[in-house]
Amino acid sequence: MKITKTKLVSGIVIVVALVASYLFMGPQPNNPTKLPAPTTEAAGQQVEGKSQVAQQQPDSSKAEPSAVQPLTEQPASTVKPPEAAPTQTPEPKKAVPAKESDKDSPKETPTPVANQPVGSQPPASQPADKQEIDPKTGKDKYLTEPVPSGKPLPVEPQNIKISDKAMTATLSVTCLTILDNIKLLDKEKVELVPKDGVILPATKVTFYEGESVFNVLQREMKKHKIHMEFVNTPIYNSAYIEGINNLYEFDVGELSGWMFKVNGWFPNYGSSRYQLKDGDVIEWVYTCDLGRDVGDTYNAMGATKQ
Repeated sequence: MKITKTKLVSGIVIVVALVASYLFMGPQPNNPTKLPAPTTEAAGQQVEGKSQVAQQQPDSSKAEPSAVQPLTEQPASTVKPPEAAPTQTPEPKKAVPAKESDKDSPKETPTPVANQPVGSQPPASQPADKQEIDPKTGKDKYLTEPVPSGKPLPVEPQNIKISDKAMTATLSVTCLTILDNIKLLDKEKVELVPKDGVILPATKVTFYEGESVFNVLQREMKKHKIHMEFVNTPIYNSAYIEGINNLYEFDVGELSGWMFKVNGWFPNYGSSRYQLKDGDVIEWVYTCDLGRDVGDTYNAMGATKQ
């Protein structure tokens, strides 16, 4: 009986030892099988498992690239460019260059200077109400003496607006005085003087409201293929006719040259400043005596030919 009891006791001890070993040693082999899946959780919770997780992470990184690579390839190439594009386009808008130019443009657009010279719609400019005379010189700023009472005042070319309203006038060009002084003319130019002294007989011409005597002469000489040469004289704010039909000033003496009259009156200002009216009669004449031989005694005293 003693032997039997001893065996039982040893058997029980062995069984208890096996059970204890099973309880303590049994769970350990099961944990490694569960840890590989939640590698990130095991790494954060167990310190002892860090070495195992660190060894298993390379394996998981090798196994996961198939899922990670498509995420890095697709968003990197397709998502980023659209984000960069909109950031560039709004920058010019934020800089507000367009708004500043818009603020400046209204200052330039209201100026109707470019639209004023169009001339077809606005009416032609009217002669000045009065001639501004400098009391010190007795002349206006273009050295013009006071215009006789009842005669049209000069209109400055820069202030004229030409409309599309057609009007008519009569134009003629003659050099009758040269026939009386033919000996003073250069022999090479004698053939340029018509036998009757008429270069252009009285001709009805068309002009447009606002045009000057000079405008009509220039156009008609070109139309009839008659030579004409002029020079602009800013000091008088007008064009000066030097020659017509190759007959120039001083060709027949120091007091010779071209003059013009409108409706029988010799204006004391240039042809560019004389604004025509419907029905005016324009006569260009050659003088050999500073206007006295063509009936202009007023300008002869002032030594003004045009």
